[in-house]
Amino acid sequence: MLLGAVLAFAVLQPIKVLPRIRLAPGYALHDQHGDPLTSETARGSITLYSFAPLDCGERCDDVFATLREVRERARTEVDLGDVDLQLVTVALADDPTAEQLAAAAAASGADGEVWRWAGGDVDRIRTLVGAGFRRYVEFAPDGTVEFDPGFVLVDGAGVVRAELRYQTESPDADRLVRRLGVLGDELRLAHGPAAAAYEAAHLFLCYA
Repeated sequence: MLLGAVLAFAVLQPIKVLPRIRLAPGYALHDQHGDPLTSETARGSITLYSFAPLDCGERCDDVFATLREVRERARTEVDLGDVDLQLVTVALADDPTAEQLAAAAAASGADGEVWRWAGGDVDRIRTLVGAGFRRYVEFAPDGTVEFDPGFVLVDGAGVVRAELRYQTESPDADRLVRRLGVLGDELRLAHGPAAAAYEAAHLFLCYA
């Protein structure tokens, strides 16, 4: 009977979860207010990371539109319980000032509260984005930046739960909001007797 229940769970997958991919990288940056922004201050919140040059222009118009839509829809369509959602765009630049970050934030629609821009010296950013978040970035000698637009979703324990490459053929906002909803369900419901069911969902790879 127990074996039958296990098989039924594995086949029917009544609970969906996001995979625990790996630990997110540690970092120490500063935001557009000049305040420190670190991986430790992000603990306890769900953080959606994106990556862009300060002067990204039209290349990032759709990415920023996606982030604005996710920010607004998450307020009404996603129940994260008592966990905050924050959006962080890592500036692909060499040690930008708070004023430069503020200008980029204003151009993108980042409000400085839910959505912030953050920067640091170029070596730190190259390591954080390339080795840490595993996103392609290349800083050319002439100052131009080649990068792979995308999003990384990290939970409050500092674990990467989703990685999405930017796509034009599939609405990124829909995919991100859906994943936020799945993560929110786990955060709210995976307690007491339900905790075992959610661990089983991870064990049987019941991924959304």
